[in-house]
Amino acid sequence: MDKLKMHSPNLTDENVEKIRDLFPGCVTEAADETGKLRWMVDFDQLRQELSDHVAEGPQERYRLDWPGKRDALSLANEPVAKTLRPCLSDSVDFEKTKNLFIEGDNLEALKLLQSPYLGAIKLIYIDPPYNTGNDFIYNDDFVESAEEFLTRSGQVDEDGKKLVANPKSNGRFHSDWLSMIYSRLKLAKTLLSKDGLIFVSIDDNESHNLKRVCDEIFGEENFIAECTVISNPRGRQSDTYVANVHDKLVIYARSITDAVVNGMPLSDDQRAEFSMQDGDGEHYRLLGLRQRGAASNREDRPEMYFPIYVNPMTKEVSLEPIVDWEAVYPKKSDGRDGRWMWGRDKCKNDKQRLVARLIERRGEHDLFVKDYLNKSDGERTRKFKSLWNCNGYNNQVGTQEVKALFGADVMSFPKPRPLIEDICRMGLGPSGTVLDFFAGSSTTAHAVMALNAADGGSRKFIMVQLPEFVDEKSPAFKLGLKTIADISRERIRLAGAKLINGKCHPDWNGDLGFRALKLDTSNMNDVFYRPDGLNQQDLLDTVDNIKADRTSEDLLFQILIDWGVDLTLPIRRETIQGKTVFFVDDNALVACFDTGVTEELVRALASHEPLRTVFRDNGFVSDAVKINVVQIFRRLSPATDIKSI
Repeated sequence: MDKLKMHSPNLTDENVEKIRDLFPGCVTEAADETGKLRWMVDFDQLRQELSDHVAEGPQERYRLDWPGKRDALSLANEPVAKTLRPCLSDSVDFEKTKNLFIEGDNLEALKLLQSPYLGAIKLIYIDPPYNTGNDFIYNDDFVESAEEFLTRSGQVDEDGKKLVANPKSNGRFHSDWLSMIYSRLKLAKTLLSKDGLIFVSIDDNESHNLKRVCDEIFGEENFIAECTVISNPRGRQSDTYVANVHDKLVIYARSITDAVVNGMPLSDDQRAEFSMQDGDGEHYRLLGLRQRGAASNREDRPEMYFPIYVNPMTKEVSLEPIVDWEAVYPKKSDGRDGRWMWGRDKCKNDKQRLVARLIERRGEHDLFVKDYLNKSDGERTRKFKSLWNCNGYNNQVGTQEVKALFGADVMSFPKPRPLIEDICRMGLGPSGTVLDFFAGSSTTAHAVMALNAADGGSRKFIMVQLPEFVDEKSPAFKLGLKTIADISRERIRLAGAKLINGKCHPDWNGDLGFRALKLDTSNMNDVFYRPDGLNQQDLLDTVDNIKADRTSEDLLFQILIDWGVDLTLPIRRETIQGKTVFFVDDNALVACFDTGVTEELVRALASHEPLRTVFRDNGFVSDAVKINVVQIFRRLSPATDIKSI
């Protein structure tokens, strides 16, 4: 029976495996610094394979470099021995919800999400620190606790109060920010689906660096747009020279060839343009058949310059000449030859959509196309523009909504919900998962729930937020909300309560909940003893490799992460022969972490024919039972994958 590894994927090992697939001769067995044999890359051989495509030494090249870039890359690839512990008291509708809220450092959380959500996230939106000199910049140190690190590095005092962030006097002002965002975006990319998009809010301080980092991580060819969002129409009067009124929204695709970029639904005024109706009652408007704008001359597309014949009396249209019918050519207003928007074959096939009208001032006919409101492939939309400017994008809208929900000003400048809703409209259909790993007050979660309530969609969210302490004098603290994560969770609860009492779509599933998970150390005991430092009690303590304060639910979620199982699948808890047994998504996974497991219980579990099953390594009533587990499953459920912890 194999043991689960109980840590996040080692991305370096996975990269070596990819190189081995492409160039088998460039990966060989070699001893590492501990003497253990492992796969390693023979870079001399790899250079031979790539020949003249290798850039070495001082050779000039186009790239973005900063002090700490290698460490940031290494940090992104390193596995982390952490887990996500379920917190039922902080959750809402834990049993049924498909949403997640993770409290903890987002770099570690992104590593733990690699297995269950690899390539499964349709849209990522983040609003990271803008690096204005006052924003908190995450520091990554996994050896000591977050509290110890923040105190030692001077970011907080002994009482846990934040002292500094990333002051502009810091010689690594840009480098620290780049290292922080680089490692997180590297991990975020692997979570995006092939047709997924990532949206990043940023300001002028780092927008130029963000775009270059994204070019490197996602590929310059996958750039979608850099939009300007009018977030403060009055302008920030505190700015030194120019009162800034905008933020940036940088958008990249995981794969530009697979990306799905939606348009904006039409406004009431735009829908009113489609005022005509055909015999079937379908609304349409008329568009000129002659091509306007770029490439609209005859010489641009000569084959699209041809006559269309119109009956002067009945206005009938023909692509073939008919006696006494008027030949209409695509003439430009200055008399030059233009071209049609459609080719001859399309005009012939869609002749019923062509409309001839007499232009009285010219004394001749012109051709128009019926442009229908409802398209065959779904609701008509319009392209988003590079300038996002509407009242709903004002930062004050976000502040006022949060204040109305809480009855107090608990959060400074949260992102406005209408902005995030439009981001979801652009990058997401009626379903799919949204990830925000700088959740703040969870505007993204609120936006997802509001969209679902309005249109009956089934979008899901994953929020990640560091439990950064709020000021004890703040309105949030007075409400009992001690951290940003507390504010974030409470907003989802309050927003959900408001939505359920409002106007809702009849097909909406009503999911306003979330499974609250908290990042913590591994459930497994750490053993760091040298042989000469062990005593008999130490050996007895290591017989049970699971920490004493961990519950069966804690163990189950670490198993789900390790096995790459969706963390929102339904979980059923049953008592079988006096033991607690968990059924995840019916028989996708069956787990029992109790001690005293007998052969009878093993046979009972095998009768369910689960896809996977897991036991506690020392949970069997005897060594003989442990040995027989594989044989029992092989006989009763041969397809089951069996593991232990």
